[in-house]
Amino acid sequence: MINLSRPNISEQAIESVVEVLRSGQLVHGPESETFEQELAAYLGSREAILVSSGTAALHLALMALDIGAGDAVLIPDFTFPATANAVMAVGARPVLVDVSAHTYNLDPQRLREIIQSWHGPERLRAVMPVHEFGHPADMTAISGIAEEHGLYVVEDAACALGANLNGRKTGTFGDLACFSFHPRKTLTTGEGGLLTTDNQELAQRARRLRNHGMERTDTGMRFIEPSLNYRLTNFQAALGRAQLPSLDGWVSDRRELAALYMENLAALASEGLLTLPNADPGHSWQTFMVVLNGRFDRAEVIAKLKAAGIESNLGAQSMQEIGLYGRASGTCKVGPNLYAQGLALPLYERMTPDQIRQVAESLTAVLSGAD
Repeated sequence: MINLSRPNISEQAIESVVEVLRSGQLVHGPESETFEQELAAYLGSREAILVSSGTAALHLALMALDIGAGDAVLIPDFTFPATANAVMAVGARPVLVDVSAHTYNLDPQRLREIIQSWHGPERLRAVMPVHEFGHPADMTAISGIAEEHGLYVVEDAACALGANLNGRKTGTFGDLACFSFHPRKTLTTGEGGLLTTDNQELAQRARRLRNHGMERTDTGMRFIEPSLNYRLTNFQAALGRAQLPSLDGWVSDRRELAALYMENLAALASEGLLTLPNADPGHSWQTFMVVLNGRFDRAEVIAKLKAAGIESNLGAQSMQEIGLYGRASGTCKVGPNLYAQGLALPLYERMTPDQIRQVAESLTAVLSGAD
């Protein structure tokens, strides 16, 4: 079976975890502190705060900005529900914005239209663009619109560690940014996440909020505000640290494999059987998703690929179609189609060119042979 994804855990990485386990220092400790420093340097961010998941990072970012009941946050319709869940977790309302059919990212024009037509009753406080599948969102346009309307920008960069926009790393454009280290991501700590910012006050508050609202003093500890436990363990940090030096090489490998997919699936695209993703040069390719022509039943395509020894799946969800998160000011059309017809194909850096060609040939046989 060619798996949809596969984490890249070396024996050296495993041994680094074992060493921490043997040390007895299991909660946030020296490995965590060092990993934060290394991640901040890698991204070019002033502050990096490790947390227990990407969702925890999103939640803490909104908490740090005092976004809550009576507020609204603009999010793309096409994303994983964690984006919307974090908004609802602080008591705010997610406002759905349709995405671009080419990039799968929040559409700046639709963002502007929804802001201009907004009548509440909630107050718009922030926009949360998602770098979907590692494709950088149009942060120049989005940040400009946010500045015009006095909105915070929280980047959901869960899939985008290693991606860049015009040479600048994703996760460094907003007031805060959030990453995930889930096993589907290029760098993984099992579960885990990261919050980044250049604002030291926000960083200090985020660190406090991830640890029960507590600050340590020379005489002990002081609880400043009610909060949660969102700490990452020391041995998870060791696992991530061991992978970080390889990250750029892995992203480069994924870019080469994605280019091979584009080449081998070009004929299907020219025949109108599917649409290929946009290949931005800064894309980190956490996922390679094509969009099937509406004549195809995606579930049948997935089943036939599985019978051929190839794992595939949907890409992400439409918040509008799930029905838990309200509706946009106007109907989202692109997101629901991506949700219905998006097909994620296997992609991980240890795949071989022959495996890419095998997937492409199998998908060609399935789509060309369909009635």
